[in-house]
Amino acid sequence: MTAPVGIFDSGVGGLSVAREIRRELPSEHLLYVADTAYVPYGDRSEEEVRERTLRIGEWMQGQGAKVFVVACNTASGAALEALRERLSIPVIGLEPAIKPAVRDSPTGRVGVMATTGTCGSARLQRLVDNYGNGATVVRQPCPGLADMVEDGVLAGPELDARMAEYVAPLRAAGVDTVVLGCTHYVFVRDAIQQALPRVKLLDSSAAIARRTRQILEEANALAPAGSGSVRIYTTADPAGAERIVHRLWGEPEVVQRVEI
Repeated sequence: MTAPVGIFDSGVGGLSVAREIRRELPSEHLLYVADTAYVPYGDRSEEEVRERTLRIGEWMQGQGAKVFVVACNTASGAALEALRERLSIPVIGLEPAIKPAVRDSPTGRVGVMATTGTCGSARLQRLVDNYGNGATVVRQPCPGLADMVEDGVLAGPELDARMAEYVAPLRAAGVDTVVLGCTHYVFVRDAIQQALPRVKLLDSSAAIARRTRQILEEANALAPAGSGSVRIYTTADPAGAERIVHRLWGEPEVVQRVEI
């Protein structure tokens, strides 16, 4: 089999990135790991997130992955530089779409919805420093939202009530653009849009897919034409993960257990 594209997230949220890579590169074989035993990363220390991310990166390289896509903002913020030092394969990280949000904002008032870890990360601060261009950037931690997606709560009164709490500071700040700074949040985009009806929502999934294509093209490592495949692993109970994977991926996939 052609060397796979390795994709990793703390849970199932990174499937939003995998979906875009699948759309951009349908011939590629995707190898996805959800570190569900440790989800959510946003509530863990930076040191623990870095250790888990490095361990999974080394496992991916050992499986023959030709590129490692870190489809998790928190993991990217904690471990991207360390991964690039330790691995011999290209590493593609995820970061909140601050630059396009500021560029496209009519009023220069931008919100970021993310995990507590991402909101407090030095990496996000650097993005604001480098691309903020005088804009007001309001960071809104959303504790528990990734967990709700993991539990399959993608709509309904419980989600709407929690969403109203999350977006209240953003509405008060008058933001016109909001960056979805966690891959899980893409799967509750409709609920976020309903809570912020006149606000533009941005995420990085399509940009990461284009970057993956570019990296593989430059390395002359694109898979030959044909049907690609998807293999999904979890570090927790596969039966529990399989139910939500089926809902998010849109087609049945067997989820296997892996110890990393």
